Amino acid sequence: MVGAADLAARLAAMLRGQSTEAVEDWLRAARSSALKRFAASLQRDAAGITNAIALPWSTGPAEGHISRLKMIKRSMYGRAGFELLRQRVLCAV
Repeated sequence: MVGAADLAARLAAMLRGQSTEAVEDWLRAARSSALKRFAASLQRDAAGITNAIALPWSTGPAEGHISRLKMIKRSMYGRAGFELLRQRVLCAV
C-alpha cells in the first residue's frame, strides 16, 4: 500500500510537469490508499485531467477577465443598472 503523502507528491509532480507518470496509473495506486475518495472524484474527469497536463492551453486569461467583471459588478451592487456596468467595463479597457 502506497502512502498518501507519496501519492500527493506524485500528483504534484505530474501537475507541475516534472513527471511522466500516467494519470490512470496514479488513480489506480490511489484507489487502494487513504485517498480513495479523492481518486474516485478525479476518476470522473480523468480525460480532462490528462488533457490539462498534456496540452499547452490555459483558461487563466478568461478567468482573470471574469473575476475583474465580478469585482466591478459587486462594487456597484444596488447602485445602477446594466448600462453603467457596461460603460465601466468598456472604459476600463
